[in-house]
Amino acid sequence: MKIPRLTEGSLRVLPSGAHSAAHRPEPPAFWERARASFGDSIGLDAGTANTNVYVQGRGIVLRQPSVIAIDRKDGAIVAVGREAKRMVGRTPQAITTVQPVRGGVVADFDGSRRMLRAFLLMLKGRRPWLRPRVVMTVPSSATVVERRAVQDLVDQVGGRLVKLVEEPLAAALGLGLPIEDASGCMVVNIGGGTTEVAVISLGGVVAQTSVRVAGDDMDHAIMDRLHHAHGLLVGQPTAEALKIGLASLCQGACGRMTVHGRDMVTGLPRELEVTASEVAEAIAAPLEQILMAVEATLSVTPPELAADVMEGGIMLTGGISQMPGLDQAIAARTRVPAIVCDEPLLAVARGVGRLVEEPGLRRRVQTARR
Repeated sequence: MKIPRLTEGSLRVLPSGAHSAAHRPEPPAFWERARASFGDSIGLDAGTANTNVYVQGRGIVLRQPSVIAIDRKDGAIVAVGREAKRMVGRTPQAITTVQPVRGGVVADFDGSRRMLRAFLLMLKGRRPWLRPRVVMTVPSSATVVERRAVQDLVDQVGGRLVKLVEEPLAAALGLGLPIEDASGCMVVNIGGGTTEVAVISLGGVVAQTSVRVAGDDMDHAIMDRLHHAHGLLVGQPTAEALKIGLASLCQGACGRMTVHGRDMVTGLPRELEVTASEVAEAIAAPLEQILMAVEATLSVTPPELAADVMEGGIMLTGGISQMPGLDQAIAARTRVPAIVCDEPLLAVARGVGRLVEEPGLRRRVQTARR
């Protein structure tokens, strides 16, 4: 949304000598519209796979892949978001595609800064706007240095960081769970770079486990499987398509997909039919680490809260939570019901949005450890 320039017609011309309250000039339309459009705060959910931006009063206004394409010669940005993701594995030598956020944290500071700045320009155009207050998510496992990098990143893109919130806490807020009550709720957020497991009570995390194993690791496991078992090289986009189309933990899954890649022996293009059972075997190791993280969290949960979790179930969020049969696998492993929430990809962003819209809640919810 573009903010129009302030024109003479935006102000009321005062008659000579008029100083009464009834004839005071109206406030500049620029600032009124800026506040109406962008508010005072924004929420950033900058994940390994996707970046979501929540703007006060407007909701989630941007959802883009966390990818940037850069010209190697002069460092200029070629594309960001969806356009850059379409270039992955297809670029000439002069262009490189980068995922600046890895494992849920800033891995490439300059790339992250340029990517977020480009996303914000999509929202506000190239006109100046109010320096917003920013609420941003971090993984539970983020170190002090990684959290400091997030603070520096927000400052570099023109914001004022007011709160860091851990991803599972934001996900619980986005699901509308009663996290401020003296009762326990459990959230498992499986994204692109990390799996966050947490038991939450009284506005804070009581028990948590964070492992840097998630969707991207499954993509690489599928690529390795096709490489070693069939001598076929495929790119990450092809592996991701196989994961989305065939990955399932349901017994009897029998889907098939034909993929194309490069033969390791001849170096020529070759096609291969891949079955759902083969994809399930490929991703078994990353899935086992995720299940172990859920078990580890339950094993250190206080007994009273464990009883609450047993009653309320384990809430699953993140893109991988949509995998068929994953909820059943977690329930069978832990003997606790597992529930996939509605629109799991947006749970964290909606939780950040609640903190943006409700300053009182922002003060009551515990800040991520720094």
